[in-house]
Amino acid sequence: IIYKQGNKMFSASATPRIISRQCNTNGLACLDSISGRRPFLSCAFSTALKGIGEKVTNKEEKSKNASSSPNMVDNKNKNEFAGIDFSIFPKKKEELPVTFADISRAHVAIRNGVVRTSCTKSYFLSELIGANIFLKTEQQQFTGSFKERGARNAILKALKQNGDAFKKKGPIAASAGNHALALAYHGKELGVPVTVVMPTVAPMAKVEKCRKFGARIIIEGAHIGEAKAFAETLVEKEGLTYINGYDDPPIIAGAGTLGVEIIDDVPCVDAVVVPVGGAGLIAGVACAVKTLKPECMVYGVEPEFAASYTAALAAGKPVPAKVTPTLADGLAVPTVGPHAFEVARHYVDECVITTEKEVAVAVLRLIENEKMVVEGGGASGLAALLPGGALDKPQLKGKNIVVPLCGGNIDTTVLGRVIDRGLAADNRLCRFIATVSDRPGGISGLATVLANTGASIKDMLHERAWLHSSVDQTQVKVVVELQGKKHAATVKKALEDAGYPLLWDLDHD
Repeated sequence: IIYKQGNKMFSASATPRIISRQCNTNGLACLDSISGRRPFLSCAFSTALKGIGEKVTNKEEKSKNASSSPNMVDNKNKNEFAGIDFSIFPKKKEELPVTFADISRAHVAIRNGVVRTSCTKSYFLSELIGANIFLKTEQQQFTGSFKERGARNAILKALKQNGDAFKKKGPIAASAGNHALALAYHGKELGVPVTVVMPTVAPMAKVEKCRKFGARIIIEGAHIGEAKAFAETLVEKEGLTYINGYDDPPIIAGAGTLGVEIIDDVPCVDAVVVPVGGAGLIAGVACAVKTLKPECMVYGVEPEFAASYTAALAAGKPVPAKVTPTLADGLAVPTVGPHAFEVARHYVDECVITTEKEVAVAVLRLIENEKMVVEGGGASGLAALLPGGALDKPQLKGKNIVVPLCGGNIDTTVLGRVIDRGLAADNRLCRFIATVSDRPGGISGLATVLANTGASIKDMLHERAWLHSSVDQTQVKVVVELQGKKHAATVKKALEDAGYPLLWDLDHD
């Protein structure tokens, strides 16, 4: 296959898998038509090029130019390629910033300092999803998330490389949560001072936990971006070592040890579904899993309000993505890490999007069925597998699927809101407006119908001012607890049969 960019022509390796590729609409990347991922190629020129306009199939033109180079047809002058953005090309396997050898070394280095978390089958979730679901319970780590793996590995590697100089001054990081906790805890365990810059929006509970671990806490910036910018100024001023929570190679390698444990615990695994934020976790896990068991599929899951990895795939390189508040706040990273992205796009088969409702339901399912409290970001992988999710696919039914539950650090107030949203998405909380008589006994009649159908009133609000049809009637906004979709239909029918005009299920409408 010959591609043309202006007066320059390029060839792609003619393997069956490559021939099946199709250029995406913006011409920045070439995606595998089977899996949607950017396949690994032997040469950078075998990917689509920025600005490619047309495919050239003229045999005479191919023959005329093929002698110059098997991959670069017009090779008379290297300057002809000066305007090409080579950053969109995937690297060769041996050129990746993190390899399986790095993960293997990290696995040995940290194994006595982190929890070997369980990976057991969930009976209820397996029945619900129609596959064998194994939960890798990373919320069981001491600080409540998988971040401990990378944090400990990064500190150990820096100690080995820099010795006393690092042990005296220590690392610095910007974080509002899990990375800060992990770094603070393992810094204390390894006798290294840790500085953490946290934004003003960081939960006070996490700030206080970091202080208890002996970390030096600096509150600076309205968001994580401003906190990071301030932390970088201290790197030069104080001679500290900055550790990125999702992009430094030792962090990625440490996260990859989770993948090694998955293959060890569930050797029959067919697929692994990993939440994606900065892409450090999925990069490490995918590298480990694909090395040890190449046929195993690796799926990434991003929240709909922070799809930075999907944006990077479309552009062929990390680019800023729009991020808005999400229940999966631990995954709300505006730009994926360049090192993490380079590794992830080499190994990951597909990345899908999950919705806020699906995340809320996933947190609810884990609480009710597994008695596990998991934060929104940590439950995102499960969210995509639940009925109606992006990975609710026929090809995954009956398969052995491992889902890492990445963390359990969720504030109590946030947990309450997530549970309520999960109940509403699950049709177990319903909000409606009914028009009733504004005379004594009007609301009593409505309550009687609800009681007879088994609905429990959670909240009720009387609204007289906004109904203009009749002066002797009023609107009542009601929130009821139900048993599910069928029960909701039964309650609605009973109210309609009783003659109550309804505006039903306001949240879903």
